[in-house]
Amino acid sequence: MNSAAVLNVSKLCLGTMTFGEQNSYEDAREQLNFARESGINFFDVAEMYPVPQRAESQGKSEIYLGRWLKEAQVSRERVLVATKATGPSGQMTWIRGGPTSLDSKNIEQAIDGSLKRLGCDYIDLYQLHWPDRYVPMFGDIDYDPTASYAPVPIEEQLEALSRAKEAGKIIHVGVSNETAYGVMEFCRLADSKSPLPRIVSIQNAYNLLCRTFDSTLAECCHHHHVRLLAYSPLAMGLLSGKYLTPERGPKDARLNLYRGRYAEAESRYSFSKPNCIPAVTAYVDIARRHGISPVALAIGFVLRNPLIMSTVIGATKLWQLKEIVEASEVKLTAEVLSEINSVHERYPNPTP
Repeated sequence: MNSAAVLNVSKLCLGTMTFGEQNSYEDAREQLNFARESGINFFDVAEMYPVPQRAESQGKSEIYLGRWLKEAQVSRERVLVATKATGPSGQMTWIRGGPTSLDSKNIEQAIDGSLKRLGCDYIDLYQLHWPDRYVPMFGDIDYDPTASYAPVPIEEQLEALSRAKEAGKIIHVGVSNETAYGVMEFCRLADSKSPLPRIVSIQNAYNLLCRTFDSTLAECCHHHHVRLLAYSPLAMGLLSGKYLTPERGPKDARLNLYRGRYAEAESRYSFSKPNCIPAVTAYVDIARRHGISPVALAIGFVLRNPLIMSTVIGATKLWQLKEIVEASEVKLTAEVLSEINSVHERYPNPTP
C-alpha cells in the first residue's frame, strides 16, 4: 500500500513547533494562510509543542492550528493533520501528570487531549513522538545495552491505537525518531496480529548533514511500505548558511536565541562538532557554484528521495517560509548530486 497515496499529502508539510514560543497566533495564521495558498495541505503538530518545551506554553501549537482551522473555515476534508504523543520523559512532568509514558492509558489520554486542543473530531496521522524504550537518539549514535530498561510493549501501544482507530479518533498511525528494529517490530506485530494497525510513516531527521536513514532504515521502509516524513531538512537552519559568519548567525536565530535551553539542538547541531561547519561550508559552496540557493540545495536533496512521503518545513518569519516553498521547485542535476555525495564521503553525517 502506498501510504503517500492513501494520505494524498503535499510534498511539503508545515511544521508548527515554533507556534506559541517564537511565533504568536498572528504569525502562525499568516504562515498557515500562505502555506494553504501555496498548495500545502499537510500540517504537523505535537502535544509537546512548542519547542523549547515549557509548562506555560505546552499545547499552544495544537491550539493555534485548531483556532486557524475554525476561523479560516477550512474544510476538514481538505487538510491533513498530523500530531504526536510525547514519549517517555522525566523532565516534562506537566504533560499528563508526568513523567510521561506511552502505555495504553497514556496514549488514550494523549489522543483525547490533542483532539480537544485541535477542536477536531479526528486526527489524520497519529504518531508516537519517540520510542518508549531505550534507543540512542538526538545526537547519540551507539547503542548501549546497559542503558536498556523494561519498555512498554509495542503490542500494547498498537492495541491502544487500534481502539482509537475503531472509535474514529485517528485514521493512520506513524512513528517518529524510530530505529530499524522498531519499524520491523511495529510491522511484524501488525501483520501477525490483525487487526492491529500498520504504521504508514516514520518521522525522522533527514538532511544533508544527517543521512542515517539511508542505510538500514531505508531498506526496512522500502520492503514494509513505510514512508519517510523527513523533518529538519535545513538542519535547524545550518544548511541555509546563515551561521557561517564570525558571529555564528543572527542573534534571533533559533540556535542562538535558545542557547542553553534547547538540549536536543545543542547536542545534535553543535557548532563544535568537528565536521559540522566544514560540511555546511562545502554544501553552501556547491549551491553557489551552480547558481542556486543553499536552501534549494538542501530541500532538493531531501525531496529527491523516492521513499519520502513529505518534508516537514518550519519557519519563524514569513519570508523564510516563502523562500523554502520557492526552493522546493528547484530540481537538482546529476552533477550537483554527485558533488553532494563527494562532500558526504568526506564528512559523513556530522549531525546524526
